[in-house]
Formats: sequence, C-alpha cells, structure tokens
Amino acid sequence: MDDTQSGASLAATEFGLKGPRGWAFREVHVDAAAGSLVAVEGPSGSGRTCLLLALTGRMKPSEGTARVGGMRLPKQMTAVRRMSALAHVPGVTELDPALTVAEHLREQALLQRRFDGTFRGLLRTPAERRAEASLRIDAALAAAGLDTETLPKGSRTSVRDLERVEALRLSLALALIGRPRLIGVDDADLKLADAERADIWAQLRAVADAGTTVVAVCSEAPEGAVVVSTASENTTNDTVNDTAKETADALAEARRA
Repeated sequence: MDDTQSGASLAATEFGLKGPRGWAFREVHVDAAAGSLVAVEGPSGSGRTCLLLALTGRMKPSEGTARVGGMRLPKQMTAVRRMSALAHVPGVTELDPALTVAEHLREQALLQRRFDGTFRGLLRTPAERRAEASLRIDAALAAAGLDTETLPKGSRTSVRDLERVEALRLSLALALIGRPRLIGVDDADLKLADAERADIWAQLRAVADAGTTVVAVCSEAPEGAVVVSTASENTTNDTVNDTAKETADALAEARRA
C-alpha cells in the first residue's frame, strides 16, 4: 500500500435516508478518525447496506449532516465516490463466476489506469505500465491476505471454485487496487465460521492500521471497532421488510452511480 495515502475521517449527525417506501435508516451518528475500523452493526434488513452506500457517496442522504475526509455529503458526493471503494456488495461489486482470479485483477488494474491515471502516467511505456499494474495487484493481494499460490489452480482459479472467504478477500483486493482512502465492505461476517470471521476481522483491521478507513457491515461488531448501529427499538417485521426493499432500490441506484 502507498504510505502517502491517508484514510478518510467520518462524521455524521442525525444521518438518514428516505425512499419511496419509507426510511431505510434514520438518526445515525458516526464519529471515526481516519484509519479506523468502523462496524455497521444491526439485523439483516435494518438499512446497513444503505448506510454503507450513503457514507461512500453512492446514495444521497435525506437528512442530517456528514463529512467524509472533509467532504460534505450530499454536496460533494462525487468527490467522496472518487476517494472510496466498495467490496463484496451484492448487485454492485459481484464477482463474475466465469472469470479467473487473474482476469479479475487484470481487468480492475486496467480500469484503474484508464479512469484515474495522470497525464504523466499516460506517457509511460507499455512495459512501465504493466510493471506498475503488477505492483498494485501484488500490494492489494498482500493487503487483502489472498495468496494465489494456495488456490486450486493458482491465479487461474475460477471465481466459482473459490471458498467464501477467498472470494471475500479477492473482492477486497480488487477494491484496494485503486488505493482508496475509504473502503466499504458489505456482509463481512455473513455465513462464516468463528475462525474465518476472526481472520477476516484481523485482515480488515490490518487494512485500517495501514491507513485506509474501513467501514464493514456485520451482524456482530468485533471488539475494538467503532460501532455504528442501524437497529431501532421500534423496528418491526414490516419495517424490516420495507427496509430490505429500500436496500434493493439503493443497490440498483448504486450500480448507476
């Protein structure tokens, strides 16, 4: 990872997002320094993914105030999107099961070079660009804790043949290729065994310790994380169902962002 990069601080007060079916989340407060591990905790359907998308500039909040790395939401959503990345978000960053690990990594490196390359970078020779892409990929894989040599067919392993933890680590690596200041991870602990969950939280904490702020959706926050809860004492089954629909709408909107 680039040591010159710094994470993005998060601050939000009375933060809320309302859609056609009602409130996805409301009255959320966040206060996290740059380089923090932030756990968005709550039951499934309580607006956790919507909050993740809002904090990374993919969904426009309806009320409250928020600053991400000094950028105001919703006024500077575009700037927040540029400094942030998403990992493991169904419907937004889904991996293609037909592609191999290497193909995913190469594609992401090419996209990164195309959309955020400097003019000076465009003047580099093809060999220099390939070397830079290789360095980025290697650094991202190391930060995500994914050793391709341990996979069944190495980097030629298809996504469909990856274990759940391996797929999560790959999605994290793809997001880290862009060297974001903030990374959002959805369902970080979903369907993981205790040992796997501990490993993933340790990896996310390492990413945060290296300087990138991490916001991770989970059912149960790990010890030491900055905890943000979307649960409400007034939540009912009908509310959860409506919020789940709002989340689906938010994911469709995020794909267009």
